[in-house]
Amino acid sequence: MTAGTEISIRSARTYDVPHMVALMEPLVQRRILLGKDLVDLYAAVPEFLVAVDREDAVVGYGAVHVMWEQLGEVRTLGVSDAVLGTGVGHRLLTALEERARELGLQQLFCLTFEVEFFTKHGFAAVGEDDELVAAEVYAELLRSSDEGVAEFLDLARVKPNTLGNTRMLKRL
Repeated sequence: MTAGTEISIRSARTYDVPHMVALMEPLVQRRILLGKDLVDLYAAVPEFLVAVDREDAVVGYGAVHVMWEQLGEVRTLGVSDAVLGTGVGHRLLTALEERARELGLQQLFCLTFEVEFFTKHGFAAVGEDDELVAAEVYAELLRSSDEGVAEFLDLARVKPNTLGNTRMLKRL
């Protein structure tokens, strides 16, 4: 399969969730993606875009989550093995970045094993000592119960979930 005109990107719908889960499961099993509860996926449907083929079958997915005024996170980005390497991931990430700009975001964070992919798209690895946000914003973010925010802040409580992942940031 090629990534030409046969693939389109659209906003996710609730009926896409089971199809997204089916595509996520092998990545969760290989520990490339963290598993998510169905209730969380349904709640996050407005954040997701999906890549679909001519029959409207989901072949990729990704979300942008607002973390703070100008900061968002690319979450749960993945594609079917059938379209791996055809540009579908690139198209999804580009669409997520456009959505982030529309939301007023100026920075995107991701936590990933796919460092090469994100580097090709302008993301750069951040170290533990890098100051990513101002001290007053950091203090506010500490109040969040969102695991993605904890991963962004590199809090000790999420370290078991993030081992081997790279924290990356892109300025839009």
